[in-house]
Amino acid sequence: MVRTRTRQKTSAHTTSASASTTTPSTPSISSLLSKAQDLIIQCDYSLARKFSERVLAREDATSTEKSQAREMLAVTLLETGDVDSAKEIFLTLVPPHPEAPSPPPPSAYLYLAQLTDDDPHAALAHYQSAIDLLQTQLKGKSISTGNTPEDDDDAEIKGNIVRAYLGMIEIWMDPEYDLWQAPFFFSSQSSSSSLTPSSVLGSVDPAASTTCDALLSHALQIDPQHLEALQTLASVRLSQEKPDEALLALRTFPSPPVQDDSDAATADPRSHAHLLLDALPIQTRIARAKLLLECGAYPDALSILEGVVATDDTIIEGWYLMGWTWWLLAERKKEDDVAATVGPDEDGRELEWQDMARDARDCLETCQTLHASQGHPDIPLVEHVKELISSLDALGIQPSPLEEEDDNDGEWEEVSEDDGENEDIEMT
Repeated sequence: MVRTRTRQKTSAHTTSASASTTTPSTPSISSLLSKAQDLIIQCDYSLARKFSERVLAREDATSTEKSQAREMLAVTLLETGDVDSAKEIFLTLVPPHPEAPSPPPPSAYLYLAQLTDDDPHAALAHYQSAIDLLQTQLKGKSISTGNTPEDDDDAEIKGNIVRAYLGMIEIWMDPEYDLWQAPFFFSSQSSSSSLTPSSVLGSVDPAASTTCDALLSHALQIDPQHLEALQTLASVRLSQEKPDEALLALRTFPSPPVQDDSDAATADPRSHAHLLLDALPIQTRIARAKLLLECGAYPDALSILEGVVATDDTIIEGWYLMGWTWWLLAERKKEDDVAATVGPDEDGRELEWQDMARDARDCLETCQTLHASQGHPDIPLVEHVKELISSLDALGIQPSPLEEEDDNDGEWEEVSEDDGENEDIEMT
């Protein structure tokens, strides 16, 4: 009905200028760009691509608007798997391409850095270009508006700068590029007599080590308590054989926000840290747990892994690492290691090594089941799981018994018709 009335009103003004009759049916460029952005956020990439292409087809779009549309089009292509076409479009947004805007968008450089996996030096240059542009935005914004560091826009810019530095460090530590000859990694292939995480520490290039330290310093100057930056710092420190410094970085968290005096008394740093960790991507949390295991902080690693499987109980690596962590704790508990103490169970009883070993077996059995059902390709992982289960068998550790179902489960209580005749609810 609304559409009919609108058309009738328009047709009544036949003497109006043509622009006034076509404007309602011609969306503005800004509305098309906004719609495309919203669709990208909603992960509707095919429709977002159409809106981006509509902007590029419009003759009244400015060069800035067309640049924005090209970037959105590249994002839709990237997200739908057309990586080469996406990269070609991103290259049109940066010099020396003649259609590149001035200044170019930092995001284009960030995308190109991640897409240039065949040339580490070019990728590093893209990251640095993005950082330079973002630093300029940050300085200009502070000078022109006087916004505080707590401002949301400032936080987003700072976050992008930190992530760019971390991307550069990742390249330096990637063994494929041979820039860092001894990157930290976590090996799942160990004998049952020495089931501990390991680092491969060959000849470390001093220049690469110094470069990573400098990049980390820059990142932490932007945000001293950025969790992923501190996690990367821990990885580098482990590669430099400095486990104490690595653990300190992993246990550093921002203080809980305090809005007023009443919040100060109730703010719990430990709960706040758990909230921050749970907000990290699952793979980042798994990597963090590996670093904590390398540091020997088994209870810390266990806490993170419990959060991982609580978020997604189909993550095979999460169950594997949690089973391994319980196994390591049980081994140390047998030796009366005080560091292997974990909080009491539901009955308030301190866990014995047999309890920990049984928890390890439960996790490993779950991992083995998921590995088979998902057809997971990691054969060394499942072989290690079988090895651990065999060692638990030798110790007489069996899986926890399945919980018995309630005797009344599956039974229906008979109710006479009279019992419910007055329970009807009238729907109006």
